Amino acid sequence: MVDDVLSALRRPLRVYDLARPYLPGMPQSPNHPPYSHALVRRHGDMIRQDGGSAANDLIVLGTHVGTHIDAVAHVSHDGLLHGGIVAAEAQIGGRFDRLGVDAIVPIVGRAVLLDIPAALDIDACAAGYEVTPDDLEAAVRLAGTDVEPGDVLLVRTGWGRRWGDGPDYVGFDSGVPGPGESAARWLARRRPRVVGADTIAFERLAPGAGHAALPAHRVLLVEHGINIIETLNLEELAADAVRVFAIVVAPLLLVGATGSPVRPLAIVGDPGSPSVESGR
Repeated sequence: MVDDVLSALRRPLRVYDLARPYLPGMPQSPNHPPYSHALVRRHGDMIRQDGGSAANDLIVLGTHVGTHIDAVAHVSHDGLLHGGIVAAEAQIGGRFDRLGVDAIVPIVGRAVLLDIPAALDIDACAAGYEVTPDDLEAAVRLAGTDVEPGDVLLVRTGWGRRWGDGPDYVGFDSGVPGPGESAARWLARRRPRVVGADTIAFERLAPGAGHAALPAHRVLLVEHGINIIETLNLEELAADAVRVFAIVVAPLLLVGATGSPVRPLAIVGDPGSPSVESGR
């Protein structure tokens, strides 16, 4: 098994970084504490006898800011978490004793890009557009593969192109495209390991409604225990028409937390790269 892995790593590979950069003022849901960064010790504040100096930082952010993964404990419905667990009891002590982000095993597996705009032959989904099961079926046909249990399914709407304009990307006034309840149920029936999207929330957000209703979260997290990754950068994959690939995702071990920043990496063979074995 180890030899197989090492052999695979010796082949020419290309890695796509699917995470967004963390910067103060970055687009985010207004429901979560924003990202801030301070250089609390600068070079020269303290100099060692040998002339050495060190700088260090303080960062503060909500666990659902930037590219992040939702723990199953993130959402409840009628007071219950996935599996009928009483949310009020599970969160006693200020963190979740079950279903927290520390329960997520690092993800290494196959992923499929469900590129909705490419499947519909449009540049990007319109503001407030509801992704339907028919759209997802069309994206699967475009990917040229069957969706299998345990896959990571990433839904691209094209909304990620708006990342550079915070209010536009958050889309409170305009609405944001994404899966509705029927699409979430279509995804859940495929039993994915995790799902993700290029939007601020894995949802169709109606114009002016913000996060008032989150049916896809209820279906995926509460009813089926399927983790969600949000605020992905899927544009480079789409531009290169990469639709089936290996993926690596690892949340921080934040015990009892409802989410964690992640840096998902998509990995594909790169025939244009020099061979490691040949040394070219």
